[in-house]
Amino acid sequence: MSTSRITARTGVARRLRTAAAAVGLLALLAAFAPNAVAAESDQTFSASQLKTASDAVLDADVAGTAWNIDEESGQVTVLADERVSKADIAKIRSTAGSLSRAITVERVDGEFTKLMRGGDAIYADLGWRCSLGFNVRSGSTHFFLTAGHCTEDPYGPTPPYPHWHNGSAWIGTTEHSYFPVRDHGLVRYNPQVSHPSAVNLYSGTRAITSVGAASVGQAICRSGSTTGQRCGTVTALNQSVNYGGGDIVHGLIRTNACAEGGDSGGPMYAGNVGLGMTSGGSGNCSVGGTTFFEPLPRAMTYYGVVLNT
Repeated sequence: MSTSRITARTGVARRLRTAAAAVGLLALLAAFAPNAVAAESDQTFSASQLKTASDAVLDADVAGTAWNIDEESGQVTVLADERVSKADIAKIRSTAGSLSRAITVERVDGEFTKLMRGGDAIYADLGWRCSLGFNVRSGSTHFFLTAGHCTEDPYGPTPPYPHWHNGSAWIGTTEHSYFPVRDHGLVRYNPQVSHPSAVNLYSGTRAITSVGAASVGQAICRSGSTTGQRCGTVTALNQSVNYGGGDIVHGLIRTNACAEGGDSGGPMYAGNVGLGMTSGGSGNCSVGGTTFFEPLPRAMTYYGVVLNT
């Protein structure tokens, strides 16, 4: 579905690969029962037990899973993409041990991938395309935020970081990248480039005047150059996602707004309020999907920046 970059945890250079994320509904239905794959339980679990069960999902380290503690149901909800086998699910439950009944597994179409390109299209001199998220500043110095897996240098953790252009002119150089664990990056603008606080809707623009925290059930939209503006609702908070290759990210926002390859880093918003930046997801905008976002307030607090209003 996208051009993505996979990290080797042994220090081998990150490389580009092309991943086709085709939706295999028929194969999915043949191999697994639809939707929930859960052990039925009337047992009530404490907050500490749910935290332990959530940690067990992390420890199982199954690529293609995303999970969070669902306080309403009193369960750890695990989303499993098409890579996840019955044996993988058994591994998760085995790792959880006596708390396996605190885990509910739900199937999703496609594969969870980091969605590169999008937004107002920005191009790295090292060869990939991502999306501009939000324009910010620290004092008189101007930056933009995008996804951390976009700004990361595949050749190592030290500068030079990727330089960015808009297809013709140089627009800035990466200052910092935080990925995995989180998924946000900071790019310092070329002073000659304009940087209004607005989102490209692909049918006009919208000013972003404030920053907020997302809430479950909230109506949101996101923008990207691959699919334009797409809307949906927030379905969960504090989501952990295992993209594979050691790339595990925590504290994300889960939505049912679709996205496709090339939408990484693009903005998520509600009206004029900025909420997050596209990290990754599964599915597509023909059949729908699940998309995850790095919370905007977390990234801005980390870098000590404010909106460029």
